[in-house]
Amino acid sequence: MPSYQPWYHGNITRSKAEDLLSKAARDGSFLIRDSESIQGAYALCVLYQNCVYTYRILPNEDKKLSVQASEGVPIRFFTMLPELVEAYYSPNMGLVTHLQYSVQREEEVEEEPEQNSHPPQLPPRNIPLDVKDSDSKTSEQASKSLSDIYLAKLQHMDLSMLPEEHQMAIQEYFRTSVCLDAEQVQNGNPNLPGLKKLIMAVCKNLNSEISRIMPTLEVFHRTLDQQLSPGIGPKQNFCDSGPVSYRLEQLTKLLYSIEDKVKGSVFEYVGYDAGPRKSLIPVVTFEVKQESLGISTKMFLKVDIESGKLYFKKSKDGPEDKYFVHNKILQLVKSQKMHAKLVIVVETEKEKVLRKEFVFDDTKKREGFCQLLQQMKNKHSEKPEPDMITVFVGTWNMGNAGPPPNISSWFQCKGQGKTQDDTADHIPHDFYVIGTQEDPLGERDWADTVKGVLRNITNISFKQVAIHTLWNIRIVVLAKPEHENRISHVFSDSVKTGIANTLGNKGAVGVSFMFNGTSFGFVNSHLTSGSEKKLRRNQNYASILRFLNLGDKKLNPFDITHRFTHLFWLGDLNYRVEMPSSEAESIVSKIKQQQYQDLLAKDQLSMERKEGKVFFTCRHTTERSVFTTKYNLPSWCDRVLRKSYPLVHVVCQAYGCTNNIMTSDHSPVFASFEVGVASQYVSKQDPSSAPPGGIQIMNCVAILSTKSKTKFFIEFHSSCLEKTVKTTDGENSEHSDGSIKVRFGTQVELTPIISDPEYLLDQHILMCVKSTDSDESYGEGCVALRAAEISYTEFQITLTHHGEKTGTLTGGIQLRTSEGKPTEKLYDFIKIERDDPIASKGKSGDLNKFSSNQPHDISNPNYMGVSFRGGNVIDKGWSYSMPPRNVTSGGQAGKEPKKGYDVSTRSPTGKPTSEMFDNPLYGSVTKSHGRSKDQDQQQKDHLIPPDVLFGSSKTADGDTDRPPVPTPRNRSFTCSENKPQPPTPVSLHPPSQKKPVVPSRSEGGMGQSRPPLPAKSRPGVPEPQTPKPRDYRDTSELTSKQRPPGRPGESCKDSKEHPQIGRPVK
Repeated sequence: MPSYQPWYHGNITRSKAEDLLSKAARDGSFLIRDSESIQGAYALCVLYQNCVYTYRILPNEDKKLSVQASEGVPIRFFTMLPELVEAYYSPNMGLVTHLQYSVQREEEVEEEPEQNSHPPQLPPRNIPLDVKDSDSKTSEQASKSLSDIYLAKLQHMDLSMLPEEHQMAIQEYFRTSVCLDAEQVQNGNPNLPGLKKLIMAVCKNLNSEISRIMPTLEVFHRTLDQQLSPGIGPKQNFCDSGPVSYRLEQLTKLLYSIEDKVKGSVFEYVGYDAGPRKSLIPVVTFEVKQESLGISTKMFLKVDIESGKLYFKKSKDGPEDKYFVHNKILQLVKSQKMHAKLVIVVETEKEKVLRKEFVFDDTKKREGFCQLLQQMKNKHSEKPEPDMITVFVGTWNMGNAGPPPNISSWFQCKGQGKTQDDTADHIPHDFYVIGTQEDPLGERDWADTVKGVLRNITNISFKQVAIHTLWNIRIVVLAKPEHENRISHVFSDSVKTGIANTLGNKGAVGVSFMFNGTSFGFVNSHLTSGSEKKLRRNQNYASILRFLNLGDKKLNPFDITHRFTHLFWLGDLNYRVEMPSSEAESIVSKIKQQQYQDLLAKDQLSMERKEGKVFFTCRHTTERSVFTTKYNLPSWCDRVLRKSYPLVHVVCQAYGCTNNIMTSDHSPVFASFEVGVASQYVSKQDPSSAPPGGIQIMNCVAILSTKSKTKFFIEFHSSCLEKTVKTTDGENSEHSDGSIKVRFGTQVELTPIISDPEYLLDQHILMCVKSTDSDESYGEGCVALRAAEISYTEFQITLTHHGEKTGTLTGGIQLRTSEGKPTEKLYDFIKIERDDPIASKGKSGDLNKFSSNQPHDISNPNYMGVSFRGGNVIDKGWSYSMPPRNVTSGGQAGKEPKKGYDVSTRSPTGKPTSEMFDNPLYGSVTKSHGRSKDQDQQQKDHLIPPDVLFGSSKTADGDTDRPPVPTPRNRSFTCSENKPQPPTPVSLHPPSQKKPVVPSRSEGGMGQSRPPLPAKSRPGVPEPQTPKPRDYRDTSELTSKQRPPGRPGESCKDSKEHPQIGRPVK
């Protein structure tokens, strides 16, 4: 808008517009906002009979505006919005009612500039927004004030070294041109013509000098280019015009390129090894104990990653004649009951399988050993493409000070919190993502510093994927050299959230890319500081969600929380412990005494999340001991959060902060993750002969929190679909709580481009509920196809839009694939012990019988609140939590089926929780939400249903009556939950056409938790033979001679014999 209009609200959200109109509460109230679906268009929102009607205002080719009103009304065109609004004050213009009362936009409280902000704070703005009569006068005063300020500053500068014409030009600019520039900005023109004129005058000689030397440097550059033959190659003509800053950037890039090429040629000629070097992880020996017949024996395990061998030695310097090659090491099985215990399953020369149990000195040693063995399996894998990588994520507010000489502890995850063992120091991550705030270094200096540190640690020269800077906020992404050809679609962007959302001292930078078939997004943000400014921080978060432009542009209806398989959000979020500064000594005392509960209860981020204002779908990790600010009140200012699509493999290996880097009042924060990835799949089947796959979505019902009077439809997006698919319009009805219930009765058939289960089980369907009147989104969510790999599955997902919860969507999904056997994933090499009853400690003995058959897993099915209907779950999608998947048996009798399906399909997924932190070293903080003990016990007697999200975390002992106290969580580092879960439903009417799908993960995916029913329970239907990858957690896989003696009270029944789903466990 060229001038201020009270009814124009700019880019406010649709839900905010509805709130404003609801407060007006008068028929004919209206406002105009920017359209969320079409750039350059507007949305006219009108209130009538407590409902909001939305009409699109679209520009034509001549930029004239028209309203999409009722059919049969002649279309009128207007040059300006005020003219359009004036016309629609008249009745019978095709609107539900004529415009009567304009809704004034709310004035935002401008953020005060920080005292130490960099670059220096701008002079105070004094541009009025609502007093037209005093516009010229106030503008003149503001310009005069601006001119006087800079002229006064100029008087204190030493100008003796400047040419006289330059002195006069600067003085003239501050005397007159800066006022004209201010007027231009006020009128909507941000180009600053006066400043451009000044720079062109001052840099006149520089401009001509650049034009003179650029051709010379270009010839020299092309001569050094080894990819071109002498005298051959395209001639690159550098632009002879354009801003001086752009031409200087060209010159700088050219000089850097020349320097790099000369270094490469000279180093190669003299034999200096400056290129990528092969990682050499040193041989590591672990001292362990092995128990046999009650006698503990000291043993030594020697890991040689380079040769791919694991040595078993009776003494540290003993002979090395007994070893197992990497392909003979079948599986590692972690104990949850004893965190230092590990079972190594190996294959002998006679093809016999042996289980060897060892106890390490502590949990960190066991984790270090597992990481080394995993690295060995990955290094010597015969797979052409990786299906698992590790990602390091770090954030540091540098406080405008350069780094100390040694910052290696940051990248080695050393310090406080969940840290790595020394034995894992030299294991390189596949990606390093480093976010900094208040970073005083240049991009090249900082990137070279980080590369140098990583080179010293890993002996690898990492490649730079992307770097992006907004003022002093920066993100750098580095990758192993061998991944260079696997990375594509790299994008970067930034959003300013400083004063008036125009300054970049606060804001966010982001980078996204594809790694083979998996999408990654990384956001580094620096939000508004100040303990009392949490509302402004919430606004920063919402702005970043809306305007950070990353990822696939075809997913325009979805914000960045839905666009990526894995999204990591890091940075100085600046949420504080909400306590007065007078209690500083009390806070420090509580930290020393490890009384973290009182401080966690005052953590602003946890409080705001609980109220659904920011990251409300997030179960963020808060290390109780990791306070990252030292000189202000100790707080958890610096965070790393993550959200992934459902049913994908993600494990948090480390999370904490350093304690030896002291140049800033913030400590560097580190986090490392083990992440499952999908390859660029090429079908081995002939597309013409392969049976087509199918995805059926049916019985969809949406509950939308809106007052809009319109029709809705669902739009389905996925990379596995040839095109976007839409449903027909749904049928609306009023819901009891005032929201709208939309029933979509039509079944939707989606056709995937490839029907192989190896490909389809890794795919996801993004769903977006849109309105027919404005084509704007009213909520988005996601469902994993892996959830439906066995049979029809019902889902319930939380719908969100621009970070706000907008409703829920329920329905059913069924998958049809071609025949095929998915391969076992590398991350299935590490498993969690089944026979661990610790999850039911302190509870009835009935629960223990489930855990003896429960395979625990290391996947993370948490995503934006997906659950089963009737679960009444508070959704926590941002998470490090990995609840167990793949439960094999159990159930509860007495349930009557409904609509032809086991009613357990709609069983509750758990009580509502408010998890404040979630890290394998510490327990979760939860509160009871009114569920009785009987309800909780009933919930525990079920196994997890195979859906996209399966419940929320509970306290370690499951007691709902105890107060929220952080308690140690007895679990492994790679499995965040170990509790019995609700039962897995099986359709009583499985489709006869569906082929059995082999799980692609060993015991993996929730759908795999449902074995086929015994043949006697399904007359006429042969029992499908579903092959599984090897799983050596049960002794049933071993020969009778090599099975260890059964434990007291442990069932001797073969683990392959499962009771029928939905019946009591015998």
